Amino acid sequence: MPKRILSGTVTSDKTDKTVTVKVERRVKHPLYGKIIKRSKKYHAHDEANEYTVGDTVRIEETKPISKTKTWKVIDRLVASKGVAVEADIDVKESQPTGAPADKQVEAKPAKSDKEEAKAE
Repeated sequence: MPKRILSGTVTSDKTDKTVTVKVERRVKHPLYGKIIKRSKKYHAHDEANEYTVGDTVRIEETKPISKTKTWKVIDRLVASKGVAVEADIDVKESQPTGAPADKQVEAKPAKSDKEEAKAE
């Protein structure tokens, strides 16, 4: 019996020598006829820990390696673009833009009702 070969995207590489691969297939709904996506996750053997999250890989069915692993990764079809990492950059606080400091008008305190009555 020939070995099945599937292609999918690596969703996790946290375990040692194992990657989780999500394989999507498109199926026509039996009643409504709309094309819908069905997906399944497989645990695949990655001996050298060379595949990372986001890689598109081909997996091949093998004899059971462990309780959940019966697939091994054959090759990488498309490499991932990488994961964005937030950089720690020190930025000086900026001064407010607008009028220069010598021409800025200071805010005058508001007059109370009693002061307005005296002025009239």
